[in-house]
Amino acid sequence: MKRRTWLFLALLVTAGMLLAACGVSPPPVEEEAAPAEEEAAEEEEAPAEEEAAEEEAPAEEAAEVGYQIPDIEEGMFNVAFVYIGPHDDGGWTQAHDIGRQYVADNVDGVHTAFVELVAEGADSEQVIRSLARKGFDLVFTTSFGYMDPTETVASEFPDIDFVHISGFKSNGENFGNLFGAMENMKYLGGMLAGSRARMDGNLKLGYMATFPIPEEIRLGNAIAMGMRETCPECTMDVRWISTWHDPVIEKEAAASLFDAGAQVVFTGADTPAVADEAAERDKWGVTYDYFGSCKIDACLTAPYWNWGPVYADITERSMAGEYVGTAEYFEADTGGLGLFGFMEGETPQPGAAELPEEDLQMVRDLLAQMLAGEFTRFDLFSGPIYDNQGNLIIEEGKSFEFSDIDQFPPGAPGFECEYCMYWWAEGVTAELPEL
Repeated sequence: MKRRTWLFLALLVTAGMLLAACGVSPPPVEEEAAPAEEEAAEEEEAPAEEEAAEEEAPAEEAAEVGYQIPDIEEGMFNVAFVYIGPHDDGGWTQAHDIGRQYVADNVDGVHTAFVELVAEGADSEQVIRSLARKGFDLVFTTSFGYMDPTETVASEFPDIDFVHISGFKSNGENFGNLFGAMENMKYLGGMLAGSRARMDGNLKLGYMATFPIPEEIRLGNAIAMGMRETCPECTMDVRWISTWHDPVIEKEAAASLFDAGAQVVFTGADTPAVADEAAERDKWGVTYDYFGSCKIDACLTAPYWNWGPVYADITERSMAGEYVGTAEYFEADTGGLGLFGFMEGETPQPGAAELPEEDLQMVRDLLAQMLAGEFTRFDLFSGPIYDNQGNLIIEEGKSFEFSDIDQFPPGAPGFECEYCMYWWAEGVTAELPEL
């Protein structure tokens, strides 16, 4: 997703939530100390004053930027989540909150809480630090721009586990990153969209991307590659919107892509705005992140996250003292990924159900391979792959490695990428963003 460094951009959003943290005052001095005793008394009182300051810090830091920090529950294993958007946004953040609820309902002895609408950058660092000082045992931070703040706070609290979603940093101890092979679900969505565009006689697609980071280029490339499987003549335009969550901007960008001629538009952002705009034009939108985002007939499908089983596994490891902060990148066979309308118990959307049976069966067959662990992100990004300028990115018989999936060239020191993710696939009509 959504949802979110080379190009750090802060999102200016504020809001409060949950319970106000209680400050602790230093103990009163009952009587004046004799001159000879004053120095010793000061030394004895200093630790108490420092402890009080530590207790007050979460509320003070959070209050400065407009956030309130939830309380822990004594005797429980306390898990906190930091959200970029509102918990009921209908997209990226709501998918995470459904995952939080899954943990609360399925892992014994756990208390969960969240702070929502936390801006990336300095605000998030204060919130994360406040949660650590409050006594939370495990903290999940769920946006790309939380990566460096999470790393900083993790170094200050080595006895607390921190898991950052969608970044690339870890420390091999208490700070790790987590993401999944959403590119495979986007690829399947691209296959459906290409089939729909060909069926409708309009061979143009659109992709509403958030920030110019490797994740968004990777997902856009997956869409285009899937599109070409069912519609080799199709092309895809791209709009950068520089936000993870803004219903107004998302709707305007979707309108821009439809105005430019797109028949089906994908979103990389949080809300279902792309489908709402499609409904007004008798066209199609592909939403993202949350299975509940694809509610109206104009929504063709939604590649979505199912964070619950993944979060529960990490929580259980953290409770047992077995969590090690590394890069974890899960595949569809974990149950953490889905394609709306095609998972067990789901019914295809009207716009997908009427597609040619040959194309639908291709999607079903490949999805089954993904769910069985027989088709991974490395199978998707294997040669031959050409870019939109006709250049060979990777030759036949070779595959990307993990370092290539989520890095611009040359990659991080010691983790350099050979192929990297700075190219647009065949069929994309947009220019690459400047680095």
